Amino acid sequence: MKNPRKSRALFLTAVASGTMLNPLNSSMISLALHSIQRDFHLSFTTVSWLISSFYLASAIAQPVTGKIGDLIGRKKLFLIGLILVAISAFGAPLAPTFSVLLVMRLFQSIGSGAIYPSGVALVQSNIHERQASALAVLSIFASAMTALGPTLGGFLIIWGDWPAIFTVNFPFIIISFILGWYMFPKDKKQEGSSIKNVLQHLDFLGIFLFAAGMILLLWFLLNASPHYIAGIGGVVFILLFIWRELKARDPFIDVRLFKTNHALTSVYIQFIVLNLFNYCLFFGLPTYFQDEMHLSVRTSGLLMLFMSGASIIVSPLAGKWIDKAGARQPILTGAFLMLIGAILLAVFFIHVPILVMGIILAFLGIGYGLGNVALQVAMLDATPENIIGTSSGLFQTCRYLGSILSSVVLGLVFGKKIIPENMQILGYIMIVVSIISILLSLQYVRSSLRLKKTAH
Repeated sequence: MKNPRKSRALFLTAVASGTMLNPLNSSMISLALHSIQRDFHLSFTTVSWLISSFYLASAIAQPVTGKIGDLIGRKKLFLIGLILVAISAFGAPLAPTFSVLLVMRLFQSIGSGAIYPSGVALVQSNIHERQASALAVLSIFASAMTALGPTLGGFLIIWGDWPAIFTVNFPFIIISFILGWYMFPKDKKQEGSSIKNVLQHLDFLGIFLFAAGMILLLWFLLNASPHYIAGIGGVVFILLFIWRELKARDPFIDVRLFKTNHALTSVYIQFIVLNLFNYCLFFGLPTYFQDEMHLSVRTSGLLMLFMSGASIIVSPLAGKWIDKAGARQPILTGAFLMLIGAILLAVFFIHVPILVMGIILAFLGIGYGLGNVALQVAMLDATPENIIGTSSGLFQTCRYLGSILSSVVLGLVFGKKIIPENMQILGYIMIVVSIISILLSLQYVRSSLRLKKTAH
């Protein structure tokens, strides 16, 4: 970049202010559901589709839009994503019916979902010095928005009721769009980037089978009473998708890559496991604090800030470490810190004072912060240049799969009673999850070393 420090800062501000919109809007709406339910006279089950549909659409849209970005150009896709979020920010407050509001929410999900894979691809192709530190900036923004989203949503609802959680997107959209327009280099003209050629290169059957499989599997996992037909249908569609991609001349996702590129496969699986671990705590602990310990919402939020705050603080340090030593050591260290934190959670957590609980949560947050940044870098290292957008989208889909699986685990553990003994059971489950993470980390280290030797 021509003026390194200034250009780098503005470039990252453009990307981060866009990529933060997805985590911000996924978490901010939680406190708005009651107001929306009241205004539209709906049941909680109906209004909760604003959350479920967002996760479903994001999980599917990110790899699909990532693929489109690989074909038409990352800058174009990034700016198109911002426009879609702007449409939702304008249209949602004016929605005359819940159906229209739900459509606006889908615009928001698909638009913000398109921004992340194109944003990561833009960083990968334009920032070559201290790239891990640059990705750490995106992680900090995303983690901060996920953690602070409910609090920000609460203040906005007091100020302007539920429409305010949509209109608040405008300042971020404007900053990101203007900076992105000027700071992102023009997309290279590549063969096949015209609309006609892009449509010819898009594997629509593969995208349909992938989307159908994901919708049915997520429907199966998200429902309190499992729909086994949906689960079986999801597996069938995913198997058909794999069969289709193995035969396709220009596949949506080249599944052969998972067989040959063990390092990338290991990163994806480990990211699912990392987010299963994190979201079990993120969603489970506030419920335990309020229902069993009878702590106030404010005190529960402050306790959770130990975990999210530690994750935010460690992210830039993790970026600097990765820039110097590579991703392998931080990935292993993060996995071992998860194990130590899980042991503390299972053995000591329910018996110690609140301050010590906070220290244990900070320890868990450090493990997550290390793993989150390191796995992003590892994903980029293991991905071929021409599919960075698709791979980044799949990486985010793994985040959603981890968060959805966490709701299944929490339903099994806290389904009947929220008591200290069940909190211990969750701790033991987290020990098993962290051991799996360590084994996957070792697998990644072996695979990446093998890949490095082959490259030389």
